[in-house]
Amino acid sequence: MTRISEADFPILGKLDFFNHAGVAPISGPAARAMRLYAQQASEKAYVNAGWYRRALEVKQLAAHLIDAGETSGSGGEIAFVPNTSTGIALVARGLTWQEGDEVVITDAEYPANRYPWEDLKRFGVRLVEVPQRPDGRIHERDVIEAVTNRTRVVSLSHVQFASGHRIDPRTISEVVHKKGGYLCLDAIQSLGVMPVSVREMGVDFLSADGHKWMLGPEGCGIFYCRKDLCEELHPAVVGWMNMVNASDYGNYQFQFQPDARRFEPGSYNIPGILGLGASLEMLLDIGLDQIWARVEALTDRLCDGLRRRGYSVFSPRDISSEKSGIVTFVPPGKLDPHRIVHDLESQNIVIVLREGRLRASPHFYNTPDQIDHLIDALPAAV
Repeated sequence: MTRISEADFPILGKLDFFNHAGVAPISGPAARAMRLYAQQASEKAYVNAGWYRRALEVKQLAAHLIDAGETSGSGGEIAFVPNTSTGIALVARGLTWQEGDEVVITDAEYPANRYPWEDLKRFGVRLVEVPQRPDGRIHERDVIEAVTNRTRVVSLSHVQFASGHRIDPRTISEVVHKKGGYLCLDAIQSLGVMPVSVREMGVDFLSADGHKWMLGPEGCGIFYCRKDLCEELHPAVVGWMNMVNASDYGNYQFQFQPDARRFEPGSYNIPGILGLGASLEMLLDIGLDQIWARVEALTDRLCDGLRRRGYSVFSPRDISSEKSGIVTFVPPGKLDPHRIVHDLESQNIVIVLREGRLRASPHFYNTPDQIDHLIDALPAAV
C-alpha cells in the first residue's frame, strides 16, 4: 500500500479518529483542492477556471468507483447530489406510482432510506419492513420473501449504519427484477472503503454522500441511475440545467436531458465536487481492494482485542462477505457506554454511540497502534 503520511491525513497525530461511518475528516488532497478553489474564486472568479471540466472528470472517477458505465460528453449514469437523501428521493419522487404499489425496506434503515419512501403513503403506496434479526443480520431470504408482484422498489443499505452488517444484494436483485421492480442501494457506508460494482450486484439506483468513507466534504455526493432507466424517472426538481441545450439561455426548450444530467437542476457545488474528486482520485490510485484488505485487518484486530477485554461484538463478523468497516460492540457489566465515549474523547480517541451500542469505524490510514490504543483505553468490567 502507498505510504500513509500526515500530509494526506492531517488528523494523524492529533486524534485517534474512528468515526468514518459518521462525518469523516476530509483528506489532505481534498483540503488542498478546496483551498485552491477558494484562491482561484477570490482572485479570478470564473474566468478560465475549468471547474466544470474537472466536474466531468470527477463523474468519471465516481463511475469507476462503482463500476458504472463510462461518462461521455457531459452525460452518463452519474449525477451530483447534495446528500444521500436527495438521491433516494429522486427515485421515490421520480417514479410514477399507483395505489397498492409496495416498497420493501428494513426496519433498521438510517432515516435517509426510510422517510422518502414513507412519504409515498399519501399516494397509497405500502411500505413493507423486513425485520433485522436479533443477531444484527438482514437475511436475504427475509427480503426475498417480502417481494411480491406489487413490489416496485426494494431499497436497502449496502451496510447497516448501526450494526455494520453488509448484505449481498445480487440474489435480491434477480428476484425483484423478475417481479418487474427495481433495486435501490444506499451505499454511503460502503463507497470508499470496499469494492462496489453496480453491474455485478444488479443495482438500478444508488446514492451516497461523500463525507464518510470517501473522505470528502459534506454536501456533495453521487447518484447513480442505470442509463436505460434515466427517462423512467421524472426529475424531482426542475431547473435550467436539467434541460437539453442548457447553455443556450434564450432558447426555452423544455426537454429533459436523456441521461443522469436530468437530475441536476442548477449550478454545481464546485468546491465540494473538487474536494470529493481529489479524495476519489487518491482512493482509486491506492486501490479499493488494498483499502478493504487494510480495513478488514484493522477491524479484525479490534474485534479480537474487544473480546479479550470482555466486550461483546454485535456486528456480524463470522462470514467475510458480511463484514464492513463498522464494528459495534457492547461493554461488559454495568459500564455506561455514554461515559465510555466521553472518557475516550478526553483522551483524543473518537468513537460514537449508535442505537445503544458503541461504534468504531476505522479507515485504511488508521494504524494498528491506534487500534491497540483504543483497546487499552477501554475500561474493564467492574
